[in-house]
Amino acid sequence: MDLDVLLPSLIPSLQSVYVLVSYFAYLAVAGELLPGKVIRGVVLSDGSQLRYRCNGLFALTLLVAILGISAKLGIVSPLVVADRGLELLSATFIFCVLVTLVLYITGRSSSDKSSSLKPHVSGNLIHDWWFGIQLNPQFLSIDLKFFFVRAGMMGWLLINLSILAKSVQDGSLSQSMILYQIFCALYILDYFVHEEYMTSTWDIIAERLGFMLGWWLLHNKVELTVPAIVANCFVFLIGYMVFRGANKQKHIFKKNPKTPIWGKPPLVVGGKLLASGYWGIARHCNYLGDLMLALSFSLPCGISSPVPYFYPIYLLILLIWRERRDEVRCAEKYKEIWAEYLRLVPYRILPYVY
Repeated sequence: MDLDVLLPSLIPSLQSVYVLVSYFAYLAVAGELLPGKVIRGVVLSDGSQLRYRCNGLFALTLLVAILGISAKLGIVSPLVVADRGLELLSATFIFCVLVTLVLYITGRSSSDKSSSLKPHVSGNLIHDWWFGIQLNPQFLSIDLKFFFVRAGMMGWLLINLSILAKSVQDGSLSQSMILYQIFCALYILDYFVHEEYMTSTWDIIAERLGFMLGWWLLHNKVELTVPAIVANCFVFLIGYMVFRGANKQKHIFKKNPKTPIWGKPPLVVGGKLLASGYWGIARHCNYLGDLMLALSFSLPCGISSPVPYFYPIYLLILLIWRERRDEVRCAEKYKEIWAEYLRLVPYRILPYVY
């Protein structure tokens, strides 16, 4: 793309700001008002538990319906994201920087002693800004961590649907685009069906970069062979089985440690660490499933360029880095119990490899 065209398109317009603000406003109102199952989070160090209203699937369905009707009536263009993707990207980036700076400033000045809002200041500005100061910062009683994860997942689907509409309008809809759209939609919908599992995970969802992959397929038509489609489906299904299965086992174990895993009583190290099921195969088996899913999102783009594989490569680096930090944290927290767990489960992510 010519720089004379690229650079102006990165400057947020009033419309892109309006779209972003409207989106966040909808999520805030829908999250508070729509009915949904209220889940208690994990018990924090001070004994408190946050409450999460898991109505994401309802909110997403309602939002898609509203946008669909609005597009039919000509109120909203279904191509607004596809046509203004770079503007929205830069507007979102600026918004994120501003939000994190505000969180840094409010976190440093907080005198709250609760586990959720107690400030953890290292003295290193970059470190504190990057990792955050408060565990669960809130705004108008909205848990921002839960809110932004939800915003990212819903936004990913809306980006994809806009790009799908663009490809249909241009007559460039391909097997690869259909495959990519199906995989992403299934993953996102599954997340909201099992949204309560998020309340018991340590994971923070990485930015999905759905726009980049969809944009690639929109401008580079890729035709897949039948064996390639079958292989891609296989990678997605295995990844989904491992990812969802591992997270479900951990969530159920935290609620009731005596629940059978794969039909057998769970093996628990020191009464705290699950070493059965997927968690007896690798210490971070859920990361393996996540990586396979990320790869399945990129495979429909073919192998003619490394660009569509930025996301799985980025996620691989992120998860290895996170896994290393988690291992250090667990070694300090569980001590001898962790050493025994390492003996029983020697592999980190991929059995016999890593």
